[in-house]
Amino acid sequence: MSLDGNATTTHRNVALLSVASTMAERVTTSEEIDTRLAPVLKRLKLPTGLLQRVAGVRERRNWEEGATFDDAAISAGQRAMAEAGIRPDQVGLLINTSVTRPHLEPSVAVRIHHGLGLPTSAINFDITNACLGFVNGMSLAAGLIDSGQIDYAIIVDGEDADQIQVNTIERLGRDGINRKQFMSEFASLTLGSGAAAAVLGRADQHPEAHRILGGITRAATQFNELCVGSVDGMFTDAKALLRGGMELVTSAWKDALKTWDWKSMDRYIMHQVSDVHTDAIVKAVGLDRTRVPLTYPLLGNIGPASIPITLAGQTSTLKRGDRVLLMGVGSGLNTSMMELAW
Repeated sequence: MSLDGNATTTHRNVALLSVASTMAERVTTSEEIDTRLAPVLKRLKLPTGLLQRVAGVRERRNWEEGATFDDAAISAGQRAMAEAGIRPDQVGLLINTSVTRPHLEPSVAVRIHHGLGLPTSAINFDITNACLGFVNGMSLAAGLIDSGQIDYAIIVDGEDADQIQVNTIERLGRDGINRKQFMSEFASLTLGSGAAAAVLGRADQHPEAHRILGGITRAATQFNELCVGSVDGMFTDAKALLRGGMELVTSAWKDALKTWDWKSMDRYIMHQVSDVHTDAIVKAVGLDRTRVPLTYPLLGNIGPASIPITLAGQTSTLKRGDRVLLMGVGSGLNTSMMELAW
């Protein structure tokens, strides 16, 4: 019996009512990071501008002094509820998908539940699955809505890349760091901060909203050691990660074509990593590059928040009837793809 294949989900009566983002206000340019790393770049005979030329990341955002990722997620959630036209007491589920967390217990979700003023009946918990957490959260919430257990769900995510950047730059500046070690931490320097939230509800109660049709997931967990991150740093085997990710996406895409026709979507909202990863996926599955909006050049990789933030930035350009595919690869490795009927 083959162990290869996709998990496929189809939703009957679920819609995306709204999606909102909270942008961090402080801009950190890649040139600034190059300046901080100038001594180690000179010692290792590495050129400046790698973040721009290799990753395509010119800037990323960081929180201002006193701002926090969970407050930003609360703000996004409040605006998402207002846009959806629902009250806090109508929410039956809150899922926080943030990778960022200041402590192991309690969940980040409890802070956001309280901040949003949700009722005691609203189930709340964290889901973490690297950069796929937000799409996983949407899928789980959609299943609960379809089953009739809840009427509305809020999915939130807030990320704070400040500390990991500080720790990474400090460590890379130490004596004894070699080229291999430097490049294993290169991805940490592409990270950015931001927050997002989405509200899901019943499609038959909100005919103006955007139907969630379903999608697929696929695992390649033999690659679980290729990208390992914590607040201390993110360490990657970039070449093996790219190779494994492309193998996973390609196999998932081909298998999905038995059920889904995703060759001519109006918009492909991809997890925002870098030029290298985006170009590789576009080429591997034959996407129309003009239908792939990019946010990483100015925002960096905001982890699970990158897909909803990118989607939020596209809502004014999407029209009724457009087909939208959310897609990404998360450390581990896993891939998910979800279709929306706008």
